[in-house]
Amino acid sequence: MKKFNKGFTLIELLIVIALLGALAVGLLAALDPFEQLKKGTDTGVRNTASELHGAIVRYYAIKNIMPWCTTAAACAVDGFNEAGPNVALSLKTTVIENVVSTGELKSAFSSLAGDGTLGKLIVFGNNTNATVEVCYKPLAKSFIEDPNTKFVAGTGVEAAAGTCKGQGGADLTCLWCIN
Repeated sequence: MKKFNKGFTLIELLIVIALLGALAVGLLAALDPFEQLKKGTDTGVRNTASELHGAIVRYYAIKNIMPWCTTAAACAVDGFNEAGPNVALSLKTTVIENVVSTGELKSAFSSLAGDGTLGKLIVFGNNTNATVEVCYKPLAKSFIEDPNTKFVAGTGVEAAAGTCKGQGGADLTCLWCIN
């Protein structure tokens, strides 16, 4: 009578563990966790930009001037065009405070959005033709390649066709804007 041992050998277990490890590494490479973090950040900034844009439009509908203007005459030509390290402070002290005063944004909007998110926003506006754009430079590949990522960083105007990555171009400095 023969005796049979049930179970796996050490070699068989090591092979299975190595295969599972290789699959896990492949899965992590496919998911790219850093890209997922960038997508999450971009989504939060996009939502804040959308909320701010809507509030500015509603403010204009109520007051008939943009929130960065003191009077329509004082704001006839120049618009709000802020970018750079102090944009969060400029947004808070001019635009957001005025919009909050009309009730179009909650008083805690600045603290909820945070200086990091507000610092990524760029606002372009013109009181004369009642236009406003709230933009940001996306970080995630999918947002960079979005067709709406097509606005010139310095001016907020739509870039020439084929310039931005979202239009099939190679330029990665274009902005995603709500207008």
